[in-house]
Formats: sequence, C-alpha cells, structure tokens
Amino acid sequence: MAQEHPAGEEHKAAKEEAKLDPAKIILEHVGDAHEFHFLTLNKKPVTIPLPVIVYSAGKGWSAFSAARFEEGNAVHEGYRLLNDEYIEEHKLNENTYKAGKIYAVDAEGRPDASVSVLDFSLGRNAIQAIISAILLIIIMRSIAGKYKKGHGVKSAPTGFQNAVEPVITFVRDEVGKANLGDKYEKYMPYLLTVFFFILINNLIGLIPGTANVTGNIAFTAALGILSFIVIMFSTGKHYWGHIVNPPVPLGVKFIMWPVEIMGIFTKPFALIIRLFANMISGHIIILSFIILIFIFGAMNTALGWGTSPLFVALSLFIYLIEVLVAFIQAYIFANLTAVFVAQAFEGGHDEHHEDGHGHATETVVA
Repeated sequence: MAQEHPAGEEHKAAKEEAKLDPAKIILEHVGDAHEFHFLTLNKKPVTIPLPVIVYSAGKGWSAFSAARFEEGNAVHEGYRLLNDEYIEEHKLNENTYKAGKIYAVDAEGRPDASVSVLDFSLGRNAIQAIISAILLIIIMRSIAGKYKKGHGVKSAPTGFQNAVEPVITFVRDEVGKANLGDKYEKYMPYLLTVFFFILINNLIGLIPGTANVTGNIAFTAALGILSFIVIMFSTGKHYWGHIVNPPVPLGVKFIMWPVEIMGIFTKPFALIIRLFANMISGHIIILSFIILIFIFGAMNTALGWGTSPLFVALSLFIYLIEVLVAFIQAYIFANLTAVFVAQAFEGGHDEHHEDGHGHATETVVA
C-alpha cells in the first residue's frame, strides 16, 4: 500500500497537468467571446454578459443575454454555447464542434452541427470597438468645442486639451507634413482618426478583462481596407503608368507586371499584419508568463510559489512595454498610410519629394 500511494499521487498530478492546456487558455483570452470575463471569485465568474442574436431556419430569430447560457452549462431557446468541459465530457468531435460557438440542440439537449445557425451576436470585440468609437467622438468633440470658444487659440489650452494638442501637432508635422507635403490637410482628418482610434483600442485592450481588439485580424483588415481605398483614390496617371509601363527593358516588363500588381496589395497587407502581429504578441507573452506559474505549480507547489515573483515581474515589465507599443503602433499605422498615399501621388515609386523639414516622401519600411 505504501508503494501504491506515491504512484496514485503521481497519476493524479499527471491528470491535473494534462488538464492545463496553455495554448487553449491563451487562445480563449485573446479571442472573441460573448462576455467580458474579469475574474473568478469562489468559483463564480465575474462577467458582463453580452447580447446574443441568432437565426436558424427552424427556430427563426432569437435574441437574449449570454448569461442565459450559464457559462455553457445551460440550454436556452433551443441553443447551447459549447465550452471545453462539455466537449470533453461528451467526447464530441473537436473538428466539428468548437468551444465558444453556439449550436442548436436536439430534444435531449445535445448540440446538432447539422442545423445551420447564423450568429449575429455582438461579441466583446464588436462592443469594445463601438465603445472606442464613442469615446473618440466624445473626446474630439469636447476638444473641438474648446477651440471654438477660443481656448488654445486666444489663450493657452487647458485640461485634457493640453495633453491631446501635442499629439495632434505631432501627427500633423511628423506624419502629415513630413510625408504629404502641401497636400497634408486633405488627409489629416483620416490620419488623425485612424491614429486615435487605434490608440484608444490599444489602451483599452490593456485593461484586464477587456478585449484585445487590435489583436484581431478582422479589425486590422477593416482598417487596412480603408487605407487601401484612400491610397487608390490618391493615385495619379504616373502611378498607373509606372505599373502598366515600368521603366525597364522590354524583356523584363513581363516579369515586372505581376510584381507591380502584387505591390498594390502588399501595402495594405503590411498594415494589416503589422498591427495584428504586434498587438497580439504582447498579450500572448504576458499570458505565457502567467501560465508558467501554474505549470511549475503543477510540478511542485514550492516551485510554483518560488517562481511566481519572477514571472509576475516579467509580466509587469512586458505590460509596461505594451503601453509604449500602443502608441508606437498607432503612429506606425498612420505614418505608413501617409507614406503609401504619398507614393500614390504623381511621383510614383521612384521620386522623392522633400518638404521644409527635409523628410523624404518615400521612406524605408522596416
């Protein structure tokens, strides 16, 4: 019996360690969801449930709160929100049934993947993007109102206006004027909007429990497509002339045509991937450090407690870097958009136009 006890403990520890799936935990935290989950107290989650809006041919439209699903443990109006525990307990095919997705259920309450369910729910990414847009409008209207009253024009700016004005000036001088020259005023509304919209989403995403919206490829793709449209409407005859008739020998033109056409689409693609990758990577690193505490704790309790100060310190360090990255990535997206718009002007790909600051229109994209 004395020899079986350690083996039993070892089997129990191995079973608990197997339950800890770092990849699944990280993907759940950086992905979309039907609620804002902040913490768990006494095994009870502290959340803000979001609206669920679904449609299926047999049931029609349904709208209710995600709280009705009870974290995936209950069926409501013939639907179930799957969680990992339910999938594991009922041994469902993970290629067919996905955690976090809503399925219609049969008479026994089991999910039925054969029934098509259209999910129009407002997830935490959508809700947070809407909140960010509202905050942007409120902040900018407030500042604009102060300028209309003469604050910052006839007198020095005050309050929050005093903090935002240098940022606006920086974007105007170092992004607009530096890349677009005397045409900068035409593009400043878009450049300032995209800069502050990304910045607000980046900063809100650093609050525990909120969504990492800029770490969502759909969100960055939408911004990249908008920038692509702006770039295309800024093109001139020299830009398209360079693509149709590149200044190379005739034999090389056949090679350059597909390269030039690809170049049109690689610009917005670079904007999309750069913002997405930078914003999601920081969150993944922080979560990885936190999960390491539990991994070491599963191996040995003392080891878990002993290493936790180190991993918490590393997480805080990366978190502070993420605050800096939030500003940098907003600047880079706006700046690269201005660079690509400038390249779409009559100068095409080859010419460099310098303004009074001595900045070149075409810069090296690192």
